[in-house]
Amino acid sequence: MEFHPIPQPHEISEIEKEDAMGAYFMMFATTGLGLPLPIINLVASVVYYYANRTKGRFVQFHSLQSLYSQIPITLLNSGLIIWAAINFFGNEPYSNLFWGLLITAGIFNIIYFAYSLVAAIKAKKGRFYYFLFFGKLAYIHAYRVKPAMEEKSEVNMPPL
Repeated sequence: MEFHPIPQPHEISEIEKEDAMGAYFMMFATTGLGLPLPIINLVASVVYYYANRTKGRFVQFHSLQSLYSQIPITLLNSGLIIWAAINFFGNEPYSNLFWGLLITAGIFNIIYFAYSLVAAIKAKKGRFYYFLFFGKLAYIHAYRVKPAMEEKSEVNMPPL
């Protein structure tokens, strides 16, 4: 698989750096509003990616990495909120499993918050910061060279 060259910090415009940095602040979409709806953070990341995917590979990489890393956090937080709501309205006591999951979710959210802040600062400086599981996936998607369609003499062609 062939990849496009990675730009150096001095080759990236300030607008691209700011757009890449903004991708990591989508995790604050509902936190700023004070709503416990983690799915809105994921929706905000998806919208941000689609709104900025044509602004360059650097922005696309950071938007994808932010989006990919937002998915498991959203699932974890949503599951916890649903479980808490069911127990609260069902007047059932919270189990030790619930409290363990709550602590685990809190730890993962703090780690995600720290990684996102570091990645946002690096993006603002025009640098790459690869998350453990999602960095390589975002890099492959943003920087791989897509093969060109060969010229065919057929009238009907499949969609690109």
